[in-house]
Amino acid sequence: MTAVAQVQALLFDVFGTVVDWRGSIIAELTRFGAKKEIAADWAAFTDDWRGLYQPAMEEVRSGRRPWTILDALHRESLDKLIAKHAIAGLTEAEKGHINRAWHRLEPWPDVVEGLTRLKSRYIIGTLSNGNVGLLTRLAKHAGLPWDVILGAETARAYKPLPQAYLASASLLNLEPAQVMLVAAHNGDLAAASAVGLRAGFVARPQEYGPHQSKDLKAERTWDVVCASFGELADAMGC
Repeated sequence: MTAVAQVQALLFDVFGTVVDWRGSIIAELTRFGAKKEIAADWAAFTDDWRGLYQPAMEEVRSGRRPWTILDALHRESLDKLIAKHAIAGLTEAEKGHINRAWHRLEPWPDVVEGLTRLKSRYIIGTLSNGNVGLLTRLAKHAGLPWDVILGAETARAYKPLPQAYLASASLLNLEPAQVMLVAAHNGDLAAASAVGLRAGFVARPQEYGPHQSKDLKAERTWDVVCASFGELADAMGC
């Protein structure tokens, strides 16, 4: 039996792999800014917001602060960026609406069809740093047919800590080798592979926009390497 033949569940990184966070946030902030007559560089704002993502989680990973869900970390980062970009006059309700833009991200064009095919044979779900409420609303918005939503909040550990991967397998009553992480990020796959999960790489060369310089291709011989979820479904026999 091949390594891939043992797989019973495919769990997916979400931000960047499943959904186009950058394009979606820029588009929503641009619409919001036009409606409110706020002139800002929304692409730079979006990139800055994502730039605060890892540092905010590292405060939790390191134990310097107690467990805090991603929605709360995003909101703290948003408040910093509103000040940095000198955006004035927003109500608390408007700030909350902007923060929930992460609940309304659009999937890449190949995603829903590919997931639907994979669901016919495998358990499919998330293995994301997003919190359950965020990921649930995102799935409703984007039409993502998950069987289960797992990740940092259910594991109480942000990727790439080993517990984020191991707890997700355990919650499905599966051994790590029976679970494949699918991600567009070589570092995520390396961390999952190090604790025994199988690894599927799907390239997303536009995740960070036209000047993306990392994760343009697989950096190791992962179990599956492909360019779309359709190709992934083909590789997994669906």
